[in-house]
Amino acid sequence: MNRTARLYALVEELRAAAPRPLTVAALATRFEVSTRTVQRDLQTLMETGVPVRSIPGRGGGWSTDPEMTLPPIHLTTDEASALTAALAAAGASTPFVSAARTAAQKIVASMAGPASAAAQELAARIVTLPTHGDSAIRTAVEQALTHNMVLRLSYTDAAGHESNRVVEPAGLLTADGRWYLIAWCRTRRAGRGFRLDRIAAAAPTGEQGQPHNLTELLLGSAAAGAVQPAALASLTPPS
Repeated sequence: MNRTARLYALVEELRAAAPRPLTVAALATRFEVSTRTVQRDLQTLMETGVPVRSIPGRGGGWSTDPEMTLPPIHLTTDEASALTAALAAAGASTPFVSAARTAAQKIVASMAGPASAAAQELAARIVTLPTHGDSAIRTAVEQALTHNMVLRLSYTDAAGHESNRVVEPAGLLTADGRWYLIAWCRTRRAGRGFRLDRIAAAAPTGEQGQPHNLTELLLGSAAAGAVQPAALASLTPPS
């Protein structure tokens, strides 16, 4: 078992035992590796945001909150290959690209034999031209959207004019290979779209933003006819 597959299996082992903790020694025996290797794997999981935790004292060990991770999902070979290929195509400027890459690794690690080989071969046939993307800016936008936080932006528009804005993020728009942050701009007191590769700096203010309807912010703009991608539309509860 390679390390990526072991990390995936390690999380599932902790999920299955939760809320009962498992000792490092028990995990090392389960995966036929040293306790040092297990300690290193658990540290890696924590650093990547997986909700594993150490419980000290007698009867302690390592545990995870099953509500913070998904149970095993049974995909067909075609579904797994399609997801792996789509995730592999995520560029540096794509929002949530780091999570997309680890998700692709987990999908491949969860498969075995011909299915795994087919998914990896398909992913290897997909290439992208690198695009500009500042990871710090992308991370700030991701966190602001996830936690509904107000952002302070330094932005350069299509005419080259620079400005500072305070915005309340509402969503993301993708068009013609570009990504845009759609937000309520407090500076302009109106809905605005900010192309991610034109944001020079983005910093959270620590303030909770007001909820905004994405469709309403797009009304009257060039993206008024925007619709959810078909693959995501079925995930949205009816209004």
